[in-house]
Amino acid sequence: MNLYGRDFLKLLDYSPEEIGYLLDLSAEYKAKKKAGILHDTLKGKNVALIFEKTSTRTRSSFEVACHDLGMGSTYLDPSGSQIGRKESIADTARVLSGIFDAIEYRGYGQEIVQTLADYADVPVINGLTNEFHPTQILADFLTIREHFGSLKGKKLVYMGDARYNMGNSLMVGAAKMGLHFVAAAPQEYFPDQALIAQCEAVAKESGATLDFISDPETAVKNADAIYTDIWVSMGEPVEVWEERVNALRPYQVNGRLMDAAGEQCVFLHCLPSYHDLNTAIGKEMGEKFGMDAFEVTNEVFESKQSLVFQEAANRMHTIKAVLSAVLTK
Repeated sequence: MNLYGRDFLKLLDYSPEEIGYLLDLSAEYKAKKKAGILHDTLKGKNVALIFEKTSTRTRSSFEVACHDLGMGSTYLDPSGSQIGRKESIADTARVLSGIFDAIEYRGYGQEIVQTLADYADVPVINGLTNEFHPTQILADFLTIREHFGSLKGKKLVYMGDARYNMGNSLMVGAAKMGLHFVAAAPQEYFPDQALIAQCEAVAKESGATLDFISDPETAVKNADAIYTDIWVSMGEPVEVWEERVNALRPYQVNGRLMDAAGEQCVFLHCLPSYHDLNTAIGKEMGEKFGMDAFEVTNEVFESKQSLVFQEAANRMHTIKAVLSAVLTK
């Protein structure tokens, strides 16, 4: 399958066959890495890594993936780039296109990464925006496939605030790949209706099922995987905590909820997680709200059902697949 020169901005832009190809390629690279087989097939290529939002997993995954593929990478944090401040996004895209073979962007609105793609002459890869996180979904689906052997028909429940990048992207990915997706959230925290309509149209072709349920225990019945994310994202004001905690307490993934799902169910999380109070923010908010964990309890996070660290490690293999696919003729 030839994906050379393609942007990777959201999974809506890719067919189920193309997504499946990227997952197969990810598994191939993972096997080569484990076997110690060199795969530096992109020697001489270079990628610009624009990070307006910092990240442990995304940055590490891109940099190690580039190294293994023989590529160079240049990390541009908010202090290392003039994007959107002294230089327009369009001009930045054209400047970087003359220097690099690909551009990765992790930051804010989807319109930013779209503008980069519109003006760049090289592939642009979305490392996270407010609306979508496609490289994370590849890692999630690789993890599910490794555990269960397949994706189609598996029931994936997203627990919590489903209005943003993870709820959106998991819904899109499930619609594309024929999963049974459930958003378990207060009604006002469901995904955007226009995106739901797009995904329902895709689901008719793939055989996927999309449900939106506000009762947590009803939502997770017979789930194969329960997925959650932190309730308050980086950059959001501290005042948001009270609203989210009050709304999402019933959607905390705990032992009772995992029992309601069944012993077949695994737990997934894109990380970082407030599963204990061993972070500065977690400790501060835990004391404020009288909680020892937020979106998931430590009991579940550290359980045998938790695949979160396998999932995190898979970020590198799936990013490697994307880079290789869009940069190989």
